[in-house]
Amino acid sequence: MNLDTMVAGIGPAGKIPPVDSWAPSQGGDMDLLITLDGQWIHEGRAIERAALVRLLARILRREDDGHYYLVTPQEKQRIRVEDHPFIIVDADKGIDGQSGQDWWLTTQYGDRIRLGDEHRLCVTEMPNGDPVPEVAVRFGMSARLGRNVFYRLVEQAEPIKDPLIQHQHQHQHQWQWVLASGGINHPLGYLDEAP
Repeated sequence: MNLDTMVAGIGPAGKIPPVDSWAPSQGGDMDLLITLDGQWIHEGRAIERAALVRLLARILRREDDGHYYLVTPQEKQRIRVEDHPFIIVDADKGIDGQSGQDWWLTTQYGDRIRLGDEHRLCVTEMPNGDPVPEVAVRFGMSARLGRNVFYRLVEQAEPIKDPLIQHQHQHQHQWQWVLASGGINHPLGYLDEAP
């Protein structure tokens, strides 16, 4: 499948199209993989054009079946994703008049997300079993915290004791590192002993 043909009707910049409301009649599978480190591999070759990858990311969604699809008003193509399609590459603390100082996260495609009730961090396992925080982005998709961002946020986090954490499938008194944003404590990781 020609990727340029698929995105021909999608504008090169601006707002994210309403892919959640599109119901295309044609569908299929595409030989496209988003790797663990965020590379897009089409028919065995990395897509080198950053502008094309950004366009494709704008028309990507995850459906109730758990699969990822590139969607246009006319068609949708199922693709493979090794972990999550987005990676958080930057974090900054901004001032919002209503919510005080909150953390803002930025994906490799420029999505800016305010950590709060709508976008919460949660710790889940990567394919290799390592527990790493993720955050909801849009259209059923999430982003992993990049390593550098994770360490930056841990430096700003507070340790708290929480007896209700379920860790390693057992309820134990655990410590967790949390980052406050949007009036919510967002977990970054767990400890068995006091820090």
